[in-house]
Amino acid sequence: MTDLRPGANPLFLREEDLRQAIEMLFFAYRDFTGEADAMLAKQGFGRAHHRVIYFVGRHPMISVSELLTILKITKQSLSRVLSQLVRDGFIMQHRGTADGRQRLLELTDKGKVIEYQLTEAQRQRIATAYRRAGGDAVQGFRAVLLGIMDSADRARFLGDGRTKGDGPS
Repeated sequence: MTDLRPGANPLFLREEDLRQAIEMLFFAYRDFTGEADAMLAKQGFGRAHHRVIYFVGRHPMISVSELLTILKITKQSLSRVLSQLVRDGFIMQHRGTADGRQRLLELTDKGKVIEYQLTEAQRQRIATAYRRAGGDAVQGFRAVLLGIMDSADRARFLGDGRTKGDGPS
């Protein structure tokens, strides 16, 4: 994140520019999720299903408690979505080895197919935008996204050290 130094021109912090950024995030998110929403609707799924499928695919054998932490939803909400995904054969649950009460999640082959289809449309959209914007803009975009995130989530991406160009938190 760029430091605001005395004498720097903070025109991007004007009310109109901030409101425009909010609108741009709205439209970007709408378009980013639109293709996936259409695919999910065919399965009778919504965005909550997509989030679960994505993060279970991204982190095979993730525990239910870790997934709850990432998604910041109630156990009841996750249970409803997860039960449907397990019942429909998209996710498998395993008992933890160290703690038999722990439930570990992974995608089935059917789940991997839908995760790939959902993610590929979004990956293509991001890849196109990244290519058009160029490396410096991508680094700036990442810094802005990191700045918007809560510190606990930001730490997932920064790890022990900082990614070059991310600046102070």
